[in-house]
Amino acid sequence: MNTFGNLFWFLFGGFIIALLYLIGSIFLIITIIGIPFGLQTLKMTAFAIAPFGREVVRTEKAAGCLPVLLNIIWILVAGIELAVVHLVLAVICGITIIGIPFAIQHIKMAQLSLIPFGMDIREENTN
Repeated sequence: MNTFGNLFWFLFGGFIIALLYLIGSIFLIITIIGIPFGLQTLKMTAFAIAPFGREVVRTEKAAGCLPVLLNIIWILVAGIELAVVHLVLAVICGITIIGIPFAIQHIKMAQLSLIPFGMDIREENTN
């Protein structure tokens, strides 16, 4: 099921989201100060390509001063806007029954796009 979900996701707009994250990541990595932020958008790019069967989890790296500071900067610069876009897309997808799985993926992406530092993407446990 995850393979079909990822295929439909990619064909019906996931590639656009991934491409935009990739372009943003390239622009951030070009600047020296934007490298940590560019690496996080690369993580979002990988998640945007195939979100089905994966989940966003908080890591032990989330504790500490640096991830909190970087998340605050991220939220002020781009996090709120990205999260709102994903929430709006989740509402649009959730209007139809067929779009509900896509809406769930957008909600996962909204969580990652709001606070990416200290978050990791891993395969979902199906137990």
